[in-house]
Amino acid sequence: MDKNGNLYVSDYKKDEVRQWKKGEVNGTIIAGGNGKGNNLNQLNWPTFIFVDQDGSLYVSDNNNHRVMKWIKDAKQGIIVAGGHGQGDNLTQLSNPHGIFVDHLNNVYVADFGNHRIVRWSPGSKEGSIIIGGNGEGKQQNQLNGPIALSMDSEGHFYIVDHRNNRIQKFLVDLN
Repeated sequence: MDKNGNLYVSDYKKDEVRQWKKGEVNGTIIAGGNGKGNNLNQLNWPTFIFVDQDGSLYVSDNNNHRVMKWIKDAKQGIIVAGGHGQGDNLTQLSNPHGIFVDHLNNVYVADFGNHRIVRWSPGSKEGSIIIGGNGEGKQQNQLNGPIALSMDSEGHFYIVDHRNNRIQKFLVDLN
């Protein structure tokens, strides 16, 4: 939900994201909805979403291995993370899941297939690993299929470490 009480739902079968305003029955397509694909107006298995304070929508475009930003009323999205195929270098993602955007518009991605959390600064061509990235595992510095994340007001990250059946808390120096 956004600050105005609008509800957002990603539909991975229809490859679209809809917004419902209070009282609406069908909702409005605000991202994708142009069939499955990898063009900027298409999605392929959209999963997690995040709405920032400006009303921009961020979508984990899972099978395109990218995160898309859809500015309010846009007809197509902007790639803000990944988008260079599936892989583990810093320009790539592998089945991105949870996303979080901070007040500086840094995009944090639960990079599920690479077992890491990656930060993408606005306009950057590659991300930086802030949590994990030490291979799949159950040690304190490892993740195994991170699926969701959030950050509190003190800068602590909470990571749903799916295949380890745990939630991990990290304090990360973001400077």
